[in-house]
Amino acid sequence: MVHVLSSRVLVRPSDPERSREFYGSALGLEVYREFGTGPERGTVYFLGGGFLEVSGRSPEPPTATLQLWLQVADATAAHEELAARGVQILRPPVQEPWGLIEMWIADPDGHRIVLTEVPADHPLRYRPGI
Repeated sequence: MVHVLSSRVLVRPSDPERSREFYGSALGLEVYREFGTGPERGTVYFLGGGFLEVSGRSPEPPTATLQLWLQVADATAAHEELAARGVQILRPPVQEPWGLIEMWIADPDGHRIVLTEVPADHPLRYRPGI
């Protein structure tokens, strides 16, 4: 059995500085650590229970199979704040049929990011009788 101690998602952006500006300033993620030097240096951000590493460089477009899921306390407030910062909003907050409130944004390379609010009465938070 693999005993996982920590995890992170790796993103190889086309423009590392632009991506660091997006994740650090526009999204406001806190830096866990930085390593290396120069434009391709690595920056690892706290991402709730995991980490997001932005390092290196890739000329390839993003893959549609990679999407980030970030839970936020208030999707409407996140929408207002991110729109004011110029973040590309793909879809404003909507309550989905399964009860979660989701909005979609994109990073500078087009990686899709879903911001999800779990309402207080949703079964993910509270399951009566259990």
